[in-house]
Amino acid sequence: DTGPLLKLGLAADGTVEVPSVADGDRIGWYTGGVTPGETGPAVLIGHFDTARGPAVLRDVAKIHSGDEITVSRADGGAAVFRVRALEQVGKKEFPTARVYGNTAHPELRLITCGGEITDGHRPDNIIVYADLVG
Repeated sequence: DTGPLLKLGLAADGTVEVPSVADGDRIGWYTGGVTPGETGPAVLIGHFDTARGPAVLRDVAKIHSGDEITVSRADGGAAVFRVRALEQVGKKEFPTARVYGNTAHPELRLITCGGEITDGHRPDNIIVYADLVG
């Protein structure tokens, strides 16, 4: 339960924005993609932790295939997704097409950082893939 979604766009270097450290307890929605529940991959991004401590996705390891994720929509409805898969990849090997590429059905991507801290940063991304079920 994270409260209202932050709106994220692109950073100056062309990568997707991430929530600020001050917003470490909130999830951001990449507005360059679809709204959760529409056909295509809706992308939500949140921190695992920040310099301030644990953040909104600190419990990502508790997410498993078959779990449900409910996203409250601005229109008052809700989109319910069922987790299909989780993936941990190095940030340099990020699967851009698999995450942001078109899909035939409404899907959700939930992205956070992972891996052991190296030089002050986590070197990996954890990606949750989920399909709309309601």
